[in-house]
Amino acid sequence: MEIAAEVRSLLDAESKLGEGALWDAERGVLWFVDIKRHRLWHFDPANGSNSISEAPNQIGWALPAEGGLLLCGLKDGLYTFDPTTQVFTKLTDVPGEPAGNRLNDACTDPWGRVWFGSMDDAEEAKSGRFYLIDRGEIRPAGPSGISITNGPTVSGSGDRIYFTDTVGQKILVANLTKDGVGEARLFADTGALFPNAYPDGPIVDAEDHVWTGLYMGAKVARFSPDGKLVATQTFPARDITKMALGGKDLKTAFVTTALKNMDESSLKEFPKAGHLLSFDSPVAGVATTRVKLA
Repeated sequence: MEIAAEVRSLLDAESKLGEGALWDAERGVLWFVDIKRHRLWHFDPANGSNSISEAPNQIGWALPAEGGLLLCGLKDGLYTFDPTTQVFTKLTDVPGEPAGNRLNDACTDPWGRVWFGSMDDAEEAKSGRFYLIDRGEIRPAGPSGISITNGPTVSGSGDRIYFTDTVGQKILVANLTKDGVGEARLFADTGALFPNAYPDGPIVDAEDHVWTGLYMGAKVARFSPDGKLVATQTFPARDITKMALGGKDLKTAFVTTALKNMDESSLKEFPKAGHLLSFDSPVAGVATTRVKLA
């Protein structure tokens, strides 16, 4: 069950809350964010170069979009980011979102639509929910009443979508078509498997298996399409947030981590907290569809 691959530290990002790892195959780079430090990171594994762009607010995710831009979810709404000019431009608020909420995680589906979640910034109130952006139109779609949403992530064929209720320690799944999303049902009760850990950002690989970071668990876990745990990978960082599969063959796993809940003793036990970590995956990932803005 344990993959036991060699774990590499690619970058000591000192991430207070690293998140949103995403492989940009067209550019050959990894994008990830540090939500609490308002940072958008750009990492090139070919030469180890990296850069930071300062966001105007807490930034939960950045997705490559048409026209060379990135679509980003910030605390106060949706923005585009131009990597050439380094300019963030606000597009819109998210209608009906409470002032105490922020945007947390997102993905695209095979049609170029964006699925994302909101959450209570204090991580207490069950004020989070999931949304769909379709050619600029935002509408609620998926479970609501969640204090910390994560994901969603969509199967490679686009027939299923996975939603994470982090505090509830559950991953949910729903049927998906271009025309709509079905009722969410239980996919994996991670609390029964990892009682002291919390499922964080999920992804789907080329074999339609689901991977999830385990916050407080020092692991990622891989589940079969029918929700059975099939593998884990352990890290020298406790709070694992999001994984992306990238590189030339889509088999390099990039993993973001967090520092924000670590004390001195836990930092000694987990010395790579806040780092961008990596290992060689036994299976490839799925290329990300670019966001269709219009």
